[in-house]
Amino acid sequence: MKTLITSTLLAIIGTTVPAAQAGEIWRATGLEQPESALFDAAGKRIIVSNIVGNPGEVDGNGYLSVLSPDGKLVTQHWTDGMDAPKGMAISGGRLYVADITKVRVVDLATGKLVSTIDVPNTVFLNDMTTDASGKVYVTDMLADAIYRLDGDRPELFIRDAALASPNGILADGGRLIVASWGKGIKPDFTTAEPGGLLTVDLATKAISQLPGAQKFADLDGVIAIGDTIYATAYMTGTLYRYKVDGAPETVATFNPGSADIGTDGNRIFVPLMNDGEVVALTRD
Repeated sequence: MKTLITSTLLAIIGTTVPAAQAGEIWRATGLEQPESALFDAAGKRIIVSNIVGNPGEVDGNGYLSVLSPDGKLVTQHWTDGMDAPKGMAISGGRLYVADITKVRVVDLATGKLVSTIDVPNTVFLNDMTTDASGKVYVTDMLADAIYRLDGDRPELFIRDAALASPNGILADGGRLIVASWGKGIKPDFTTAEPGGLLTVDLATKAISQLPGAQKFADLDGVIAIGDTIYATAYMTGTLYRYKVDGAPETVATFNPGSADIGTDGNRIFVPLMNDGEVVALTRD
């Protein structure tokens, strides 16, 4: 990727929208292009990936930070030695981190980077999730693909244009919920067709659109709390809420750059990549 996403989007949008949202609990500052905020329940902490530069450049600048549940910065540089870390997932006492065309593996107890998994033929690995069996899935946003890791062995799980630039991903029972950015991504990351919410059956790999949530926004992160799905739209800074057979509703609006959200089951953690912040919101 030749251009820096954050600079490009700010140039497109020009003026930013007010960062006004109901239910804000706290706001952590001082981060560097935070892309993902993952709640580690066992460690009672929030792990944040910091890109620090071009999201597609191998520059060695990326790192992970740790926040306390009340938004205090515990460790700025918890894990160094990455390029542009994005989505994360936990499995078997290890943290998996998407990093362009690699998956970094971090020991959760120490924060030490223990290994790097090359994922051949990938372009832009983005978000990650873990299913009930401990297998890890990662989206390749710019190749319409999802890969699966069984231990340290990566394999192509599905490649299909219907995934429409898959970004956010969440294992939910026997399916994956995918937040798509949209079809026809242009150099400025606008799209010919907006994305939406879809599912992939883990057994059959069948792709289905979630009713009422098709082609409504260029989506980034996705989580679920109970029967409600939340997703962010990076370009507009919007946080959406969706229930099956309903329509996506705007929950909050931030400056452009709302990325890969996380949750502890009650609160929603929204990384604001362009602002260097993570915001915690109530679920309603």
